[in-house]
Amino acid sequence: MHFHQHGYVSADPRIEAAAGYGIDRPQDLPDEVDVLIVGSGPAGMVAAAQLSQYPEVNTRMIEKRDSRLVIGQADGIQARSVETFQAFGFAEEIIREGYHIIDMSFWNPDPENPEHIIRTGRPKDDETGISEFPHLIVNQARVLDYFAQFAKQSPGRVEPDYGIEFVDLAVDGDTGSDHPVTVTVRYTAGARAGEERTIRAGYVVGCDGARSGVRRSIGRTMTGDQANHAWGVMDVLANSDFPDIRNKCAISSKHGNILHIPREGGHLFRMYVDLGEVPEDDARKVRQTSVDEIIDRANAIIKPYSIDVKNVAWHSVYEVGHRLTDAFDDTDDTTPGSPCPRVFITGDACHTHSAKAGQGMNVSMQDGFNISWKLGQVLSGRSSQELLRTYSAERQVTAKNLIDFDKEWSTLMATPQEELPDETYLQDFYVKTAEFPAGFMTEYTESMITASTAHQELATGFPVGKRFKSARVQRNCDANYVHLGHRARADGRWRVYVFADAPAPGNSASSKVTQLGDWLSADPASPLVKYRRAGEDLDSLLELSVIYQQGHTEFSFPDVPTVFRPHVGEFDLEYVEKIYATLADEDIFDVRGISRDGAVVVVRPDQYVSGIFPLDAHDEMAGFFDGVFVSEQ
Repeated sequence: MHFHQHGYVSADPRIEAAAGYGIDRPQDLPDEVDVLIVGSGPAGMVAAAQLSQYPEVNTRMIEKRDSRLVIGQADGIQARSVETFQAFGFAEEIIREGYHIIDMSFWNPDPENPEHIIRTGRPKDDETGISEFPHLIVNQARVLDYFAQFAKQSPGRVEPDYGIEFVDLAVDGDTGSDHPVTVTVRYTAGARAGEERTIRAGYVVGCDGARSGVRRSIGRTMTGDQANHAWGVMDVLANSDFPDIRNKCAISSKHGNILHIPREGGHLFRMYVDLGEVPEDDARKVRQTSVDEIIDRANAIIKPYSIDVKNVAWHSVYEVGHRLTDAFDDTDDTTPGSPCPRVFITGDACHTHSAKAGQGMNVSMQDGFNISWKLGQVLSGRSSQELLRTYSAERQVTAKNLIDFDKEWSTLMATPQEELPDETYLQDFYVKTAEFPAGFMTEYTESMITASTAHQELATGFPVGKRFKSARVQRNCDANYVHLGHRARADGRWRVYVFADAPAPGNSASSKVTQLGDWLSADPASPLVKYRRAGEDLDSLLELSVIYQQGHTEFSFPDVPTVFRPHVGEFDLEYVEKIYATLADEDIFDVRGISRDGAVVVVRPDQYVSGIFPLDAHDEMAGFFDGVFVSEQ
């Protein structure tokens, strides 16, 4: 962790100095804000946490509850989310706290006694090593707590304004206004409960759930399949003779289906219990199913085993529906010259699906991560408003793919085993599709922030448009083993990973890395020169790392081009910890398919690969960054 650049630090280094709007942040919601986040769920909390790294942006978040979430409905944390937590600095804590899913048991009717179930398979949760991060079960409320802590400790000091609900909004036609969105809010708690007021916002991010008022206010509607299958879900403390009570299970019996998930902390577990098809004239009567009925159904499904429930922490009944809005913002991109969006919707406000694939909270967090760094970059003057058009274009496709996957998975979960092609069909589907629910199949297409795949062969293990998949390297200055991708913080910066050609540093002036270093540090077309602001550190916008093909004892950092060891902070200290060597038995060039001629891998702030370039493609790199950034006015 890097924290002495401005002087000696002896207190908690995770608490950054307040800056901008984080200094003397007013307690009351002001009349004018740059970004108003509506809702403090997963997407909202991620957005607040990221925007708190942009203290020059006045960000506020309203929440109609009067305090933090206590009981969360979501609990599955996929590996991509844990990777995101790493960027926000709390992966280690939440990994320590969470329940780790190592394998998954499949139970089906016993052929010799179909009224009873038997275990028919127990595959590993990650058969192929998709990620170095685990699949976790953690209470949603705790996830939100961690993001809230990060936001509170960041320079912007963003905290939720509890007890305020969204009522309506209108966007002015005056495109020249910095705060064209008029938002009506209502106090729901405290001395001002019931009072309405209006505020002006530059942008609004609706993270307010499936019944989103923000979605309604911009005229977006959800379309898709109506719910026709009901499930009861309960978090319970119970005793049981079921042998896999502390293991994730997909259970199919003559009496229905259960998705069983052990919870963190021991004892607690969640069951999604099949309540069957819902008649069209049901009028939501199924929602009145009691927890005792859910428990009785669960006991019928898991015969010859049983559960003896001692305490019910939470329960609910829901109907599976798959619905999606046609766009995730307020702009009509079919009309040439239409204004850039001012209002965005995220998570359940724009896509709903079942809980079976464990994707709701995970995909919502990526929605929030996606829009927040873009808003930060636009409002801090780094990029044009055109960047904001990429949010809906990227995330709507991702949500559509999720819904298609979830339809298939939830249908299989509700299908009697005898109606499947074979007895291992569900298990085989779970194994072969593992990369999708883990969160690693998202692939953004070419845009102003995603280059073409023309040079993909230079780094086949870093597909353009997909998230940067880390691998181990060795730090040159101190021989520490480092996961390259784990060093990137959610601080709004872009990352440029330079994989060197064959010459070791200092051995050849003709090295393409040496020439790239000269260009980056001095050429007027270099993004470090063109877009660096007065008084900023060299790596304030683009953080450079260089990875050499040699071992760490084969070269010394003083021989590395100076651009890769920038001087930072008020004392102008040389920073040498972003110079890496390869491991003899785990060479990242081989592990990630990187050409021995070298390559430049550009990664955007939310960890997705934006482009791959040859080391000497200076003009091409300059052109790419010219499409991303704008010069300070």
